[in-house]
Amino acid sequence: MNAGKTYDIALVPGDGIGPDVTKAAWAVAEAAAERDGFALAGTTYPWSCNYYLETGRMMPEDGIEKLRGHDAILLGAVGWPATVPDSVSLHGLLLPIRKAFDQYANIRPHRLLPGVEGPLKAESFDILCIRENTEGEYSGAGGRVHQGMLQEVAVETAIFTRTGVERILRFAFEAAKVRRGRVASVTKSNAQKHSMVFWDEITRLVAADYPDVEVTSYHIDAMAARMVMAPETLDVVVASNLFGDILTDLGAAIQGGLGFAASANVNPTRSAPSMFEPVHGSAPDIAGKGLANPLAAIWSAAMMLDHLGEAQASARILKAMEAATTRGFGIRPGAQTTDAITDAVLTAINEE
Repeated sequence: MNAGKTYDIALVPGDGIGPDVTKAAWAVAEAAAERDGFALAGTTYPWSCNYYLETGRMMPEDGIEKLRGHDAILLGAVGWPATVPDSVSLHGLLLPIRKAFDQYANIRPHRLLPGVEGPLKAESFDILCIRENTEGEYSGAGGRVHQGMLQEVAVETAIFTRTGVERILRFAFEAAKVRRGRVASVTKSNAQKHSMVFWDEITRLVAADYPDVEVTSYHIDAMAARMVMAPETLDVVVASNLFGDILTDLGAAIQGGLGFAASANVNPTRSAPSMFEPVHGSAPDIAGKGLANPLAAIWSAAMMLDHLGEAQASARILKAMEAATTRGFGIRPGAQTTDAITDAVLTAINEE
C-alpha cells in the first residue's frame, strides 16, 4: 500500500455502454482507494466512434503521447458498427494502444463468482488465460489486390517472433509459479506446421527453466473441449493472439457471461502504461438504457489497482463484488440497473 500516493489514470469510456460501466468502475475504484489511503486522479478522453465521425480519427494524432504520461488506462468499450466498421474502430484505437505501449500480455481471469450459475455442471474452476497481445494472427500484415474483380486476392499474414513467443510463455510460467503450478500451452501444430511447431519448440525450451511447473500442450480444438468438459483441471492457459481471443470469450461464457469478462493489457516491463478493460463490447442494443452489468469493468479496475501495487484495495473490490453477487446483484442479465449493481458493490466496500 502506498499511503498518500495519487495515481494518474486515463479514462477512455468509448462507445455504447462504455461510459456507464466506466463511471461505475471509477466510483468503486475511488471508494477502495479512499479506504486504503491513496487517491486516483482521472483524465477523460472522448475518443470513440462519435469522435471518429466528427474528426475522421478514432483518436488524435498525438493520442498515444497523451496517454503515455499516465500511470494506467481504464477503457470502457470501443465500437459502433452501424456507423463505423469494427475494422476501423479496432485498428484506430485499441490495437494501436496495445502495440505502441508493448502491452504484450493480455490477462483474463475466469471463475464463477458466488451466486453466479454458469452453463456448466462444474461448480468451481479458476482459470487464468494469458493471451499474446501484440503480434501473431493480429499483426495486421497482408493486403488485398484486384479488389472487386474475379481474381481478387486477400492475404493475412500471422507473424510470430522468437522474442514475442518466448516472453509471453515466460509470463505464463511465472504466473503459474504463484498459482497452482500448471501451464496449458495452446497451439495447432498438427495443421500449422511452421508457426505453431515453432511455438511448441519454444514452449519446451522455456519449460526447461521451470522444472517445478507442469506443462501440457493442447491443440486449440482440444482445449476448447476441455474448457467446457473439465474446466476445473486448468490453471494457467497461454495462447497466441487469435487462439487466446477465442478461448477467453469461451471462458467468459462458462463463468456466466460477458458481464463478468474482465481483462488487463499489460506491459510487464512497466516502460509504458498498461490498459484495463471489460471485454463485453459496446452492446449497442442496450446502450443508454442503464442495464449494463458493470462487474466486468469493476473487476478490470481491481486488476488495475493490483498492477499499480495496491493489492489490498484490489482484494477489497473483489471481496465486495463477491458480496454483491452473493446477494443476487449482477447475476442475471437485466435484473437490476447498472446503478443498483454498482451501489451494491459500494455498500459492501463501506461495510468492511
